[in-house]
Amino acid sequence: MPFLTNLMRWRPALSGAALLVLCASVCADKAVLAENETYEVVIANGRVMDPESGLDAARSLGISGGKIRVVTAGALKGKQTFDARGLAVAPGFIDLHQHGQDAENYAAKAADGVTTALELEVGVVDVDQWYEEREGKALINYGASVGHIPVRMAVMHDPGGLLPSGDAAHRVGTKAELEEISALLEKGLKRGGLAVGLGPAYTEAATNQEILDVFRLAAKYHASCHVHIRASAPAGEGNFNGFEEVMAAAAITGAPLHVVHIQSTGGLNVAQELQMIAEARSRGMDVTTESYPYTMGMTSIQAALYDHKEEEPDGYYVSLLWPATGEHLTKESFLRYRRQGGMVIAPANTPENVRAAVVSPLTMIASDGHLAKGKGHPRTAGTYALVLGRYVREEKALTLMDALRKMTLMPAQRLEKHAPMFKDKGRIRVGADADITVFDPGRVIDKATYEKPLQYSQGIQFVLVNGVAVVKDGQLVDGVFPGRAARAPISQ
Repeated sequence: MPFLTNLMRWRPALSGAALLVLCASVCADKAVLAENETYEVVIANGRVMDPESGLDAARSLGISGGKIRVVTAGALKGKQTFDARGLAVAPGFIDLHQHGQDAENYAAKAADGVTTALELEVGVVDVDQWYEEREGKALINYGASVGHIPVRMAVMHDPGGLLPSGDAAHRVGTKAELEEISALLEKGLKRGGLAVGLGPAYTEAATNQEILDVFRLAAKYHASCHVHIRASAPAGEGNFNGFEEVMAAAAITGAPLHVVHIQSTGGLNVAQELQMIAEARSRGMDVTTESYPYTMGMTSIQAALYDHKEEEPDGYYVSLLWPATGEHLTKESFLRYRRQGGMVIAPANTPENVRAAVVSPLTMIASDGHLAKGKGHPRTAGTYALVLGRYVREEKALTLMDALRKMTLMPAQRLEKHAPMFKDKGRIRVGADADITVFDPGRVIDKATYEKPLQYSQGIQFVLVNGVAVVKDGQLVDGVFPGRAARAPISQ
């Protein structure tokens, strides 16, 4: 710092050429110092790709104390060195939509290149308790929103699991209940919740006014609302009143809006809704969205989405897959599982609409993942490798840099205004968190299927979380827990 101060003092007396020589000398000295230092970890000779700066070149990274300390074309010394020759070195992937938040799910995410997995759509009630349960026990970084769905369930004593099946889905709140819901949401934001999660599709009885009031509260704390929109009524092309509800709430309140899995909830209107997001953004609205690359979705069979489906044609039930057993449903098994509860996989959209959403420059990639004892949807373990393998390498529908931007920088930017810690995620630069994914662009591909959803992705060679390897030579590392809380500032 004294040198820089003196340099500024001398600047008027220096010619432009002399100043350039002096600066070049200083930079060279810094490079020598960096190359002489021994770092905790070195990632050597990889193709470093940073979506923020546009860097795409052979570089080595020096990492110490969980941070990137140097990015250089020169050689570095490290206590531990990973040779990334022939591999892409990217910021660790940030998944904004991951329901499974335990060791099984974290392992699947890490093997797919994810270094930060966040529960933002459904969210949680007690933010402090949720973070405390994971401290020191997580393979990757973790975080959550405070959620309107679970808060409504708690206030209304709903018997459902992840999603409501009783009053929280089907009954309008009383004045006292709505006040309690608002108080719990505000408490969660004050305690560092990353966002506000909402699902009007699952809390059907919540009025437009109730949803608007949640947006008002989010706006007060500059927190984004991550919303599973209501199904439009009547359903069909050109009808998108569920989408319009949240767009209007965002416009009225100024709350940032994030529409989850638009390829699913958009139905036949994906292109129109993406166009409306682009138009809203061009007029200064803070609206973003996400997509996952699968035509099938998964949710609770007891959710309000499946109310009044008792008299559908046989083909409707056959299209539903019960992941716990691998069976396609009948009317009889549909009704039985409705009483029992559990997750069901169902058609969500056409391949054409899914592709349009995934490749749109507006969308981030997010998995909506959830596994339980090896059962679930392949999106949990395969989303990111699928995009890199199919959409980038095979179809060339996205450039590699554009795909990485959707997985890293864009999610970080969605959260960083409310949670400034994300300014150091989603980037490869000096001072950024050492959350890094190293993969083989020529080999990366998903392996998870609907029948076998817990098959780890191929071609993810190294994954570092806060400078600690959790994947090494394509294999998960046992007994390490470097994941840290991703949390907004606590105000009270």
